[in-house]
Amino acid sequence: MPSRNIIKTYIPNSFYHIYNRGVEKRVIFEDDQDHKVFLKYLKEYLSPPPDKTSLKKAFTLPLQGGSFKGVPRQPKNYYGEIELVAYCLMPNHFHLLLKQKSDSSMEGFMRSLATRYSMYFNKRYDRVGKLFQGHYKAVFINDDNYLLHLSRYIHLNPKEINSDLLNAYSSYAEYLGKRNTTWLKPSFILDYFNNSVTKDIKKFNSYNHFVENYSKDAPNSETFMGKLLIDNL
Repeated sequence: MPSRNIIKTYIPNSFYHIYNRGVEKRVIFEDDQDHKVFLKYLKEYLSPPPDKTSLKKAFTLPLQGGSFKGVPRQPKNYYGEIELVAYCLMPNHFHLLLKQKSDSSMEGFMRSLATRYSMYFNKRYDRVGKLFQGHYKAVFINDDNYLLHLSRYIHLNPKEINSDLLNAYSSYAEYLGKRNTTWLKPSFILDYFNNSVTKDIKKFNSYNHFVENYSKDAPNSETFMGKLLIDNL
């Protein structure tokens, strides 16, 4: 029987919780460079594609003795197809909260990201074989409160290894206005706090308050956190 959340329902204009971890729970981010490379790939996939004329470089043909100018092969771009809402990178796993525009963009995006990072990692550490524990997991999100609590869960995830959440490898700093990243879209979540459209949010005056001061005994807390833990199995 397939593992939970491996069989995916691809729905256009929908939010998904994406996560994966290293094979045998091994570390997949060894140091700052590994984190930065993964984030660099996200930036390249989710930013507007560069003007191809600016990418042209000279190539030499050794046998023919000539040269020409061309554009090196570029990774596929998912700008306008995928919008990243939140993320965190942990030593042996990662979480992404994203919205896909079409019913097929997420699958291609995740396949390309995992393959590209695995190739980088294996080359750097002189290893072979799979880096990730099977296919990525995907949870379809169709509930506002679940979406909000998921963002909170993602941003609290690094707390077990770093008490300073602002300096963790996550999108939390963007949510608090401490960092501006054009390829990240926190407005999907922050707009709820500007409009206070859900009963569960009205008592919080900021996203920071919601993330760090939400009581475990508050209504719905146990329900949503329990569902998140089940989804991450």
